Amino acid sequence: MALRFNYVVVLVLLLSENWMEYGISQDDIDLTKGASFIFGDSLVDAGNNNYLQTLSKADITPNGIDFKASDGNPTGRFTNGRTIGDIVGEELGEPGYALPFLAPNTTGSAILYGVNYASGGGGILNATGSIFVNRLSMDIQVDYFNITRKEIDKVLGASEAREYLQKKSIFSITIGSNDFLNNYLLPVISMGARISQNPDAFVDDMINHLRTQLTRIYELDGRKFIVGNVGPIGCIPYQKTINQLSENECVSLPNKLAQQYNAKLKDLLQQLNENLPGSTFLYANVYDLVMELITNYAKYGFTTASKACCGNGGQYAGVIPCGPTSSLCSDRDKHVFWDPYHPSEAANLIIAKQLLDGDQRYISPINLRQLRDL
Repeated sequence: MALRFNYVVVLVLLLSENWMEYGISQDDIDLTKGASFIFGDSLVDAGNNNYLQTLSKADITPNGIDFKASDGNPTGRFTNGRTIGDIVGEELGEPGYALPFLAPNTTGSAILYGVNYASGGGGILNATGSIFVNRLSMDIQVDYFNITRKEIDKVLGASEAREYLQKKSIFSITIGSNDFLNNYLLPVISMGARISQNPDAFVDDMINHLRTQLTRIYELDGRKFIVGNVGPIGCIPYQKTINQLSENECVSLPNKLAQQYNAKLKDLLQQLNENLPGSTFLYANVYDLVMELITNYAKYGFTTASKACCGNGGQYAGVIPCGPTSSLCSDRDKHVFWDPYHPSEAANLIIAKQLLDGDQRYISPINLRQLRDL
């Protein structure tokens, strides 16, 4: 009976939302593995949009068909398997995937292993993604991290929490694509903005907002950052399909806007590295990395970098998002793109590998594994 009673007590303690309340010291929580705090859009959303009334959802089959942790069931990830954030966390030895902030089990000690705030349709600017009705903008995501930050203090105590966040945590930001695709470039909806703001002014607005957002995270004890630039959004199956392009063509305006933003983002991160003591901001050159995959896809074992594996409509299955009635390819690891907008897990693996161990073509001033060991 005593053994059974002890087992129940331990189980209750493990399930407690706040281990410190029950006299368990922080030494009983393995803090050596570190954590990822992930901000961004559908490229790294791990299920936050499942808890929103939104048109931007991936909680339907066949999304997640290759996600082993869910036995192939959809989790809200906008791909067939793991996101780049998932893969990076695994490779860095983190004990589990960062949980979606809005999920009911993201409480207590669970937050020490990372939290994901990313939201499909979200952008740097608050107006971005309004076409989807609901989504979490970057401002809201940072507000949510502020809530998490206070909870970490409760679990670890103020001093240990600060040390954990500054030394053992990586802050990952993957955002900006929607500010172009679902804001500035949207017909009708964006007409006012495009009349009142030229591309330079719009990009400057994005950079100024992002500067404030990253500085807020720094003020909440973030020190190790990786910030992805905007990929070649003119090359996604959706853009190729609606513009009726050939396989080796991309739409020039979205790519030009992305490159304009990327140049200013690189400058911003350099300024933050110089002006925020103790910080390290990595610049992830996702644009060139994805363009390399698209241009030389056969070299990486892919058979197409134009056609979506899951989708419907047009030459590249690029009009209708992935869902139960979509056409589905049988060779998912041979497609760079899973759906009209998002990379496949096979592409995510290649991208993640370069961010983890690559050279300054794709990640600078150091790579992610070096950042973890700082």
